[in-house]
Amino acid sequence: MKSLKMMLSATAMLVASITVNAQTADDIINKHLDAIGGKDKLAQVKSIVIDASVNAMGNEAPAKTTLLVGKGFKTETEMMGQQVVQTVTDKGGWAITPQTGGAAQAIPDEQYASAKGSLYADPFLDYAANGYKVELKGNEAGNFVLALTGANNAVTTYYVDNTTYNITKAVTSINMMGNDIDLTYTFSDFKKTEFGITRAYTTEIAYGSMFSMTSTVKTITINSDVDPKVFDMPK
Repeated sequence: MKSLKMMLSATAMLVASITVNAQTADDIINKHLDAIGGKDKLAQVKSIVIDASVNAMGNEAPAKTTLLVGKGFKTETEMMGQQVVQTVTDKGGWAITPQTGGAAQAIPDEQYASAKGSLYADPFLDYAANGYKVELKGNEAGNFVLALTGANNAVTTYYVDNTTYNITKAVTSINMMGNDIDLTYTFSDFKKTEFGITRAYTTEIAYGSMFSMTSTVKTITINSDVDPKVFDMPK
């Protein structure tokens, strides 16, 4: 009887392994999109405005994220009296940081290529039509690992939970103050919005081992009017 139980257990594990391995990247992506609301619902999203609180090194500050799908993505916050703005549009990107002395500067092409995926309600929605390709890299700690490659061969690696199909982590490489570092987003506290799509309400952002900060969502407003001019770089 004991041998039979062991054999059945081993068979079940083998079947589970074959099932996981048989899944393609698109199978996983489709399950992910279904889990967060479905393609039809996501296609109805034209804008997202998020008001949040950011905590970095013990300092807390309000933050705002504005997305006009396919057109512009902008994050704004002020830490310790310093304005920090990151903006990506369908044509380029710019930033205001303490390193720029408070002036707006265009971001490098490689940084723009890595950040352009922010222009969409979900990085995997219509990814091929948006100029991306995806590769399933395997499994790690209960997550499918998907590499999304865009312009200039910029790669962002996404970790999709094997059970919930939520994106739990995203990692991309950026150059910061002359150093190539991994920019890592870790997502948690998933909730369904009133609109009917699921979003992470807590995000930890780590700039390599240099520093990290945590963003906590307060409100999410979907499909409000967003003036495209808010993404224009100040002169």
